[in-house]
Amino acid sequence: MASLLLRSRQIARLTCFSRQRGLALLLLMSLLLCGCEGLLFFPQQQLLRNPADVGLNYQDVKITLDDGNTIHGWWLPATGRVQATVLFAHGNAENISTHLASVYWLPAQGVNVLLIDYRGYGQSSGSPSIVSAQADVTAGLAWLATQASAHDTPWFVLGQSLGASVAGVAVARSANKYPNMAGVILDAGFSRYGDIAQEVAAGNWLTWPFQCLARWGMPDGQDLIDEVAAIAPLPLLLIHGRQDPVVPYAHAVALYEAAQPPRRLLSYDGGHIETFNQTSSAAQNREQLLDFIGAAGKAWRQSH
Repeated sequence: MASLLLRSRQIARLTCFSRQRGLALLLLMSLLLCGCEGLLFFPQQQLLRNPADVGLNYQDVKITLDDGNTIHGWWLPATGRVQATVLFAHGNAENISTHLASVYWLPAQGVNVLLIDYRGYGQSSGSPSIVSAQADVTAGLAWLATQASAHDTPWFVLGQSLGASVAGVAVARSANKYPNMAGVILDAGFSRYGDIAQEVAAGNWLTWPFQCLARWGMPDGQDLIDEVAAIAPLPLLLIHGRQDPVVPYAHAVALYEAAQPPRRLLSYDGGHIETFNQTSSAAQNREQLLDFIGAAGKAWRQSH
């Protein structure tokens, strides 16, 4: 387990918005050439572990998409009485094997978990993009609809970092298709792709002159802040570390102000997606997440 937590610390540093000057310079030089949104994604194909390595039962999942590609995932069944089902959308770097640290603890709390890799990540085929990653999230929800073990449970989508921005938009546009949807959790999401790209460029003397170019190179019409209000009436839990050096805390405030009730902002002292493992607040954050799932799940059961 220690190695799992150590790897999760490494993941927090491996994001497309890294402040390492070489990566930032490569990003903006590439934007000069093509303005390609694929620069948001840093997939890794090799799976470094599987859930059995940390003592979890699991099932490999393969979901065939309309374009013929497949996405790979892991189904982690809850132990004991099932309280809820969570679809987990990870951040932009590596794959589900290194992001497992964020959710491995949920099955023991009675929560089923489906982790998915976007196209181009891990054992998923194809190439990633913002729109295709949103479609991968909805494909995961469609897969849940075929599983008897998830039929009578409230569903939640938990997205982190890029996954928060992708999953938040996907749910805002499609939640009415899934009557089991009971709530949304967005951890360290950013308000606009252009904003985060410009902020990273401004933070490095090598890339400071290219701030406007960085903003211009990001995808248009897919920003979470323009869609987050449509998540209502589903309950929304926004989570963000106050010392996040990758996605500044101001993004959480902006998303909270743009969202509609019922919504809540859980702030903690910590950095980027350190929510459930790496800070002194981790145990409290886990409890707060379970409280949110419990309350929203109860409301869902009362209405069904």
